[in-house]
Amino acid sequence: MPHTSTAVEIRELSSPRDLQQLTHVFDDVWHPDPGNRPVSVDMLRALSHAGNYVAGAYIGDRLAGGSVGFFAAPVGRSLHSHITGVSRIGRGHNVGHALKIHQREWAVARGLQTITWTFDPLVARNAYFNLTKLGAVPLAYHRDFYGELADELAGGDESDRLLVSWSLDSSAPEAPTDTADDLLRAGARLGIDVVADEPHPVTDIGSDSVVIIPVPRDIEAMRRTHAVAAARWRIALRAALAPLLGPAGTERTTRFLRSGHYVVTPDGD
Repeated sequence: MPHTSTAVEIRELSSPRDLQQLTHVFDDVWHPDPGNRPVSVDMLRALSHAGNYVAGAYIGDRLAGGSVGFFAAPVGRSLHSHITGVSRIGRGHNVGHALKIHQREWAVARGLQTITWTFDPLVARNAYFNLTKLGAVPLAYHRDFYGELADELAGGDESDRLLVSWSLDSSAPEAPTDTADDLLRAGARLGIDVVADEPHPVTDIGSDSVVIIPVPRDIEAMRRTHAVAAARWRIALRAALAPLLGPAGTERTTRFLRSGHYVVTPDGD
């Protein structure tokens, strides 16, 4: 199933040689501990052979990104996208978007209804891409989901993840035009108050309030230069966002503004 977008060609991968190249792409993205790589060649080979989703994105003849997913519960209805990454040579070519559109077409062709995946909720660009550009819906906030990852992007921080679900019969939403300031003037509440660059979660917010939750512009850079500050943001976001996505938060809508703010709104508000 070839798919071309902005000079990006997506191909399913199965040969050990191609899969070895894919692991090198993931190494380029995450810089993992050699003893704890995100995926191995033998695992990719097994997933591909069993009919799961293993694809690479090419710019010319160079592998610039890839994505791996496997069939998940409910059986026959869902694909779980385990890992998607774009290397340095793929930046600026919309490789990530091309991969997700190809993955969606692949899943639809197999009669699936949803794709799920997890992402670090502190990474603003991923939150905007997943929630706003694609229209995925948050299901749950998972504390330290993978345990210690020991890769360069995570640093020594805990691996909190936001689990999202992407309905394959829905269209991409319109990008929000309101701003955090607009919403605050209209009565929204801050979920994290930043005082002297320190994040402080606000916990006394009513269930009927619109909640605005800021995140850092570049948490990955912060982890490299100010690891303690980054860990404080993790704790603050966990305290502010996780309770809104539990069983009591099922009647809320969560979106993400380009300015770097989650907006959690009671449905119908």
